Amino acid sequence: MACGILLAALAACASPRTEPAKPAARPTTTAPAAAPIGVPDIGDRLRRRIPDDSRQVVAVYGDGRNSPDSTVVLYTRHGSAWERTRSWPAHNGKKGWTTDHREGDKRSPVGVFTLTDAGGVLADPGSRLPYTRSAAFAAPRWWAESHWHDFDFVIAIDYNRVRGTPPNDPTRPGGEAKGGGIWLHMDHGSGTSACVSLSRSAMRYLLRTLDPDRHPVVVMGDGDGLAS
Repeated sequence: MACGILLAALAACASPRTEPAKPAARPTTTAPAAAPIGVPDIGDRLRRRIPDDSRQVVAVYGDGRNSPDSTVVLYTRHGSAWERTRSWPAHNGKKGWTTDHREGDKRSPVGVFTLTDAGGVLADPGSRLPYTRSAAFAAPRWWAESHWHDFDFVIAIDYNRVRGTPPNDPTRPGGEAKGGGIWLHMDHGSGTSACVSLSRSAMRYLLRTLDPDRHPVVVMGDGDGLAS
């Protein structure tokens, strides 16, 4: 929280001479720039990981450690304050959250991750992030039909991936066991394998709003994980 500066009054001492002494000069005090007001409900550990030059934060507030339900809030930094811009209901991993995500655990990773690349099956809706359109994003047709449009629009969460590549690039710098391919993508009404899913309108809004020049990041986790 921004801290105010309390200026102490300086009192001049009386001179023992009959001629009154000149009052001491008041020092010039320059107030430091106000520190940014933090993103709500984010503890110091994760707050320190938000880059100083970031001006956009997508905060994912999980309902509980083992819950697939969450709320996504977009915050935009104006001056020294993070202001709430939009919010949407969302889903995360089917089994909730973890600070040690592993391939196939059905939990979303708690943390702060950059957002640098986007793509999907559908044509670019006006994304400011680099956008790769490809049929390769399409969900397998042996999945339930409710999942077929999950990847019409996606934004890569930079967890165990190479930034600056299409979201479906398979490279896993930290190894396969740590999982990968974690995205913001279209919602199908229930929990995910580890991604965060939102409505079509929410995805279109984020694609058109997240700006590389503002260095967007996602801060994500359950309440305890975010506040720790």
